Amino acid sequence: MTSKRSLLRWLSAATLFASTALFAQTKEVTFAYQDMLVPLRTIIESGELEKSTGYKINWRQFGGGGDVIRAMASGDVQIGEAGSSPIAAAASQGQDIKLFWILDDIGDAEALIVRNGSGINGWKDLKGKKVATPFVSTSHYQLLVGLKLEGVDPRDVNVVNLRPPEIAAAWERGDIDAAFIWDPVLSKIKGNGKAIATSASIGKKGYPTFDGLVVNAKWAAANEGFVVALVKALNKADDEYRKQGAKWSADSPQIKAIAKWSKADAKDVPAAIALYSFPDLKEQLSNKWLGGGAAQALAKTAVFLKEQGRIQEVKPDYNAYVSTVYARKALGN
Repeated sequence: MTSKRSLLRWLSAATLFASTALFAQTKEVTFAYQDMLVPLRTIIESGELEKSTGYKINWRQFGGGGDVIRAMASGDVQIGEAGSSPIAAAASQGQDIKLFWILDDIGDAEALIVRNGSGINGWKDLKGKKVATPFVSTSHYQLLVGLKLEGVDPRDVNVVNLRPPEIAAAWERGDIDAAFIWDPVLSKIKGNGKAIATSASIGKKGYPTFDGLVVNAKWAAANEGFVVALVKALNKADDEYRKQGAKWSADSPQIKAIAKWSKADAKDVPAAIALYSFPDLKEQLSNKWLGGGAAQALAKTAVFLKEQGRIQEVKPDYNAYVSTVYARKALGN
C-alpha cells in the first residue's frame, strides 16, 4: 500500500512538473520585426512587454515581409511584421496565420525614387532601367501596380530583388537607376534622387497598402493573454505618438529607440514616421480595417498577385485570415 501511495505521489509530482515545464516553455515567443519606423520600437526598447507578461521575447530583425512569412511557415517565428502583399500571399497559400493588428497605414511612407541624372521622369522612362525593390513586399506590389496602371510591361524593366540594406549599398555604388522602398533607406537615397510615385498616390487609385502584425493561429489561441497584452501595449505606444509625436525630436528617447532598432539616422526619423498613420483600437475594429476592409484589401492584392503569376490561387474569403478577437478583448468588449 505504501509503495502504491509513494508511486501515486511520484506520478502526481512528475505530472505537475511536466505540466509546469510545458507551461514555462510556452512563455517564450519569437517576434520577427523589420526596419519600419513605428512606435512599436519603443516597446522593444523599454522591455515593458516582457515585464508585464513574464514572457521571454526573442526580437529578430528580418530584411522583408517575404522573409518574415517564410520564417513563420517554418515554425521559427510566432509573430511577425509584414506588409499587406506578403500577408495576402501567405493567406493565399493557406498558411495558418491571423492578421490581428494594423501596424500602420503606409500612406506616403514608401516611394519610387529615381536617381538624379538617370533620365527617368515618369513611369514609361523605366523601360530598360534597373529598378530595385524587395520581392513580395508592399513596395514590390506597388511597383507592379504602377507599371500596369501606366501601361508599362514589367518585362521591359529590369526589376531586381534586393533587401533594404542591399538597396542602400547598390544606390551608393551607382548600380541601380531607381528603387521602390521605405525608410530608413528611403531617406538615404532621396538625397541623390526624386520621387515619381508614392504608396499613397497608388493607393488612391484603388490599391491601398498597409503593414500588419500576423500571428500563428494555434499559438495565439494558446497564448491569448500575451497577444491581448501586446495589443494593449501597441495601442498605448501609438496613442502616445498621436498625442505627443510632434514633440518627438531626434534627441528624444522615443526617436532614439526607433532609430536604434530600425538602424536609422535619428535626424531622419521624425519626418519619416510622420508619413505613416496609426489606427487606434476603435479604428482597428472598424470596417476600414480588421472589421472588413483589411480582408478586402488582401483579396484585391491576391487577385493582382495571381495575375502577375506570383501566387497560384485566390482564396474565396480572406476574413478567415483576419481576427478581431484580440483587439476586442484589449478594448474590453
